[in-house]
Amino acid sequence: MDRNQTHRNRRRIYKALHFFGLFLIMEVICIPGLWIVLNSFRPTVEIMAKPPVWNPTFTLDHYRAMFGGAGEGGVPVFLYFRNSLIVSVTSTAIAILIGMGGGYAFARYRFAFKNSYFVGLMLFRAVPGVALSLPLFIVFARVGLIDTHFGLILVYVAMNVPFTIWLTDGFFRQIPKELHEAAEIDGCTRWQAFWRVEFPVARSGVASAAIFAFLTSWNEFALASQLTRSVGSKTMPVGLLDFTAEFTINWGGMCALAVLMILPALILTFIVQKHLIAGLTFGGVKG
Repeated sequence: MDRNQTHRNRRRIYKALHFFGLFLIMEVICIPGLWIVLNSFRPTVEIMAKPPVWNPTFTLDHYRAMFGGAGEGGVPVFLYFRNSLIVSVTSTAIAILIGMGGGYAFARYRFAFKNSYFVGLMLFRAVPGVALSLPLFIVFARVGLIDTHFGLILVYVAMNVPFTIWLTDGFFRQIPKELHEAAEIDGCTRWQAFWRVEFPVARSGVASAAIFAFLTSWNEFALASQLTRSVGSKTMPVGLLDFTAEFTINWGGMCALAVLMILPALILTFIVQKHLIAGLTFGGVKG
């Protein structure tokens, strides 16, 4: 009896230490984001104060200045938001359609050099975007795609397709082939068997791939800063540069725009978190 009690106490201690460790890790992850939110409401004097002010005063001046008119520090937030939305949604939709078809082909069919193609796609995705910025700028400048939505959409589709193929390939491999075979026996075509039987099963996995692709396009800065010039094409991450001058940086305004940029992604994540968790755990538990 004493041994069982000791074992239970030990398990409680281990569990408490486990949760305490997770709490510390989450604190480290969340502190930068919380600091950005806090600075967006603090006066510039307190943001730049040394030592830091631990009892801050709160103001909405940075948000008022950001939405102000010409000559008042105004930033075209709505235009930047529209550009980001157009580019992110369009590139995500195209990447998911192509990636879902590619992932299904890799999961279901056999063809020559299949493994080589797959490894090549993964190696392409491993190349950092900064390394591609100069070649892309030269090519896009010659074909007239600099400072256009289409140019950014093309780049983000190329970035996201390898990842969506890899992710959806894993999801479709978890679906038994007998499902589409049974559907075809019942009279469905191959296309109908995919959309009516296999796609609904893998829908959560495809949704998680779409979320990752959208967030990648929404938050990307390096390539967007090189390929956009005017207000009509700049995305929100590039809009952060509006708060930098030759010798100064408006940290408060930059933090305020960063908060507005984070909010849509945060809201989207909360709305689809059920699909995201289901997609990430798809195939992890077998009945």
